Amino acid sequence: MRFSVPGPRSLAGQLFAMQAVLIAVVVAGYALFTYISDRSQAEEAARRQARAVARSVADSPSVLEAARTSDPTAELQPYALKVMRDTEVDFITIMNPRGIRWTHPDPDQIGQPFRGHTAKALKGETFDETYTGTLGPSVRAVTPIQDGKEIVGLVSAGIRVEEITQRVQDQLTALLGVAAGALVLGAVGTYVINARLRRHTHGMNAAQLSRMHDYHQAALHAVREGLLMLDGQYRVALINDGGRELLGVAGDVVGRSVAELGLPAPLTGALLASEPRVDEVHLTASRVLVINTSPVSGGERRGTVVTLRDVTELQSLMGELDSERGFTQALRSQAHEAANRLHTVVSLIELGRAEEAVEFATAELELAQALTDQVVAAVSEPVLAALLLGKTAQANERGVELMVSEDSSLDDGLLPESLPSRDLVTILGNLIDNAVDAAQGSVRARVTVAAYTQETEDPEALDDAPELVLRVSDTGPGVDPEHAEAVFQRGFSTKPAGPGGRGLGLALVRQAVQRHEGTLSVSEADGGGAQFEVRLPLRESGAVAEGVTSRTSVSRGAGGYA
Repeated sequence: MRFSVPGPRSLAGQLFAMQAVLIAVVVAGYALFTYISDRSQAEEAARRQARAVARSVADSPSVLEAARTSDPTAELQPYALKVMRDTEVDFITIMNPRGIRWTHPDPDQIGQPFRGHTAKALKGETFDETYTGTLGPSVRAVTPIQDGKEIVGLVSAGIRVEEITQRVQDQLTALLGVAAGALVLGAVGTYVINARLRRHTHGMNAAQLSRMHDYHQAALHAVREGLLMLDGQYRVALINDGGRELLGVAGDVVGRSVAELGLPAPLTGALLASEPRVDEVHLTASRVLVINTSPVSGGERRGTVVTLRDVTELQSLMGELDSERGFTQALRSQAHEAANRLHTVVSLIELGRAEEAVEFATAELELAQALTDQVVAAVSEPVLAALLLGKTAQANERGVELMVSEDSSLDDGLLPESLPSRDLVTILGNLIDNAVDAAQGSVRARVTVAAYTQETEDPEALDDAPELVLRVSDTGPGVDPEHAEAVFQRGFSTKPAGPGGRGLGLALVRQAVQRHEGTLSVSEADGGGAQFEVRLPLRESGAVAEGVTSRTSVSRGAGGYA
């Protein structure tokens, strides 16, 4: 025969068994206590009843008068039987001072000596006791019949112990019925509650729940992506280490509302939205995040699961790729133009006009060299110079003249390591792209770029470190003052949405400026249009204060910026 050892019961089953045993013990203990208490109370009540009946009989004038007669039994026996029936006692015995019975429930016992103690009664006292007489064990009281100070007889009234026990048993039966009902009701309630608990714990026992919790904690902290769980009131129910890092929150945020975390308004709005969000791009003070939200429901809204992915590096690489793609297109256009010019030179030579061919080629070479010399002379920092040359070719392809202002002066090696070239490309590249978009189609479409360093103009600055100034102006329609702040927010754009979406360029510019504690402003350009100006402190240390808000100003116009 094979014996199988039962596995550990579920947590709900263990709780049910414990609660059932607890209810049974409580009910049994209460029943026992009540039985003992009721029996003691019943005996005490019987003693008081016997004393009262005995004293009433002893104080009756008819009893005293009958005790003086030659045949007390003739009058006292009927009287005693009637009082027994009326007072519900088991016996009333009236006797002479020597203890010879004048009355008894059993007529055969009349004239026989009383079984019990009478000494205290003969001294004029009333007392009670439990004694076994002719009717069995009983609780009785004995009291004297007095005529003045003379004792002319004794009265004993009693209730059998069997009768007292019967009374207690009747009460105990009712108590056991109530106790059984309470036990059944408690068991049913416990079963219902634990059935619900089983549904919530999926029938797992304590060890399984503990193991699942350990796995949950390990997985939660091992996942590099951010995980955020919100309850039905959009309060943080759970957040992992990645979520804290990506959102830039510290301390104990569990239990706090999303609106209290100090996140950017668009990101907060996405987290508070009731509908799911899929691969939405949002910006914090220093990161570009892709968020996905999924509501948790089970008949009612229970919360939201939010996943966060950091695409800051990816977005930067995409920006660089866009720049490289622009450079490639510019080179392709220049190659096409160079081919046309080469064909022209070849044709002139074939026509025997060699001097005109040399003159034409020299003029084109001087024009290209002049443009390169102009950019490199003004901005010798290689990354910015390359960016400006590429953007110049792109702007020319779109009918926009891109110029570097005469006051530009940025030598190579001047920029500190704390200001990476990638951020400069992000800032200046997006500003130029937006300026070209705005200027395209305008009269004498032009974009002017200035890049130079100067001493800081901020009186609140903590040091005298110089600052880098990047200024981009255009001949477009400008920026509406009502959009002064909104133009730097992700998703805002007055231009038609393209395949890749709009509204991210200037938001990335502001994020990069904030990351380096700089300022970003927009105003009206001298010749109309908009002028964006960026000021970045050139500190040797790379300390960056996240969350610094850039200062923004505006004056006039309505235009298309993103």
